[in-house]
Amino acid sequence: MAKRRRGLAGRILRGLLLAGLAWAVLTLVTVVAFRWIDPPFTSFMLTDRAGALLSREKGYDFSHDWVDWDQISKYAAVAVIAAEDQKFPHHRGFDFKQIDKALADRERGRRVRGASTISQQVAKNIFLWRGQSWFRKGLEAGITVLIETFWSKQRILEVYLNIAEFGRGTYGVQAASRRFSTRTRRS
Repeated sequence: MAKRRRGLAGRILRGLLLAGLAWAVLTLVTVVAFRWIDPPFTSFMLTDRAGALLSREKGYDFSHDWVDWDQISKYAAVAVIAAEDQKFPHHRGFDFKQIDKALADRERGRRVRGASTISQQVAKNIFLWRGQSWFRKGLEAGITVLIETFWSKQRILEVYLNIAEFGRGTYGVQAASRRFSTRTRRS
C-alpha cells in the first residue's frame, strides 16, 4: 500500500514537473517568436472578453487594432514612459528603487502600490492574469527577463502601446484614439 502511494505521488510530482517544463518551453518559444510576430491577443484581452460574454455585460465593446512602430505617435511613446516608467530606457526590466519603496509601504501597512515597469506589464498582460500573488509575480519576473533578453526596448514599447488597456475593452493606442476621438466629435 505504501509503495502504491509513493508510486502515485511520484507520478503526480513527475506530471507537475513535466507540465511546468512544458509551460516554460512554450513561454520561451512564444517570447522569442513575439520578437518578430505581433501578439494577436493577450491573456488580459481573453479574460476581459470572456468575462463580458459570460456576464452578458450590456454595452461592452471590445476594440483592438495593432499598429506598427512607425505609425505610432512618438508623443504617445514619450507620454507612456513619463507616466509609467521613467527609467525604462536605462533598466533591464526592473526598477529596484521602486520595488523597495513599494515593499516598504506594504510593511508600514500603507496601500499597496505598483512598482511594475513597462516590461513587467507587457509580461503580465500577454501571459498572465490579473491579481496579486507572489506566485504570479515570480512568473512575471521570469518572463520579464526573457522579454528584456530577446526584445529591443523599441519592441517592448511597441508591444506595450498595442496591448495596454486604455479604458474598458479598449486595447492599444490605435483603438483608444479611434474610440475617444469619436466620443469627442459626438459631444
